[in-house]
Amino acid sequence: MSTPPALPLVGPLVSLRAPEARDEDPLLAILTEPEVAEWWVGYTPQRIRAEFLDHPDTVRIIEVAGSCAGALVVLRGDDPEYPTTVMHIFIGTAFRGRRIGEEALALAIREEFAAGITRVTLDPNVKNEGAIRSYERMGFRRVGVLRDYQVRPDGSLDDALFLDLTRRDFPEGPALPQR
Repeated sequence: MSTPPALPLVGPLVSLRAPEARDEDPLLAILTEPEVAEWWVGYTPQRIRAEFLDHPDTVRIIEVAGSCAGALVVLRGDDPEYPTTVMHIFIGTAFRGRRIGEEALALAIREEFAAGITRVTLDPNVKNEGAIRSYERMGFRRVGVLRDYQVRPDGSLDDALFLDLTRRDFPEGPALPQR
């Protein structure tokens, strides 16, 4: 498999680019929005630097009209026998309802398939119904439930839904959303 794609990746509304220091404040603002923080728990400036800004090889900033709209984490496996990429995504509430996340995922998935990846997986919380609907609209299929997958702030455990999309189903990758 080849190396990660050269950034930026550009679609009709979305650009995916490497993280920069200037993204810290916008990412913190998004990650502390109640609708985002419900699923992405406990982010501080230090954690944002450690998990996003310090990883230009795996993190893509989702940019819309020059504004940081969220982030996409692309974790490509390095075993050629199992050419799978795991992705995680969050979008600020101001950018929802416009299929921004779907376009960002489609751009990244197309690049992964072009690089030899055959399968992309997602694992949203089973209660994150809006995200699950969006992923299924793109062609992701339910594989199963990952029980007791996420530790919540109160110490309780939540399940995740394991979803995948394969190159066999979408040889060129999923279509960019129609506007």
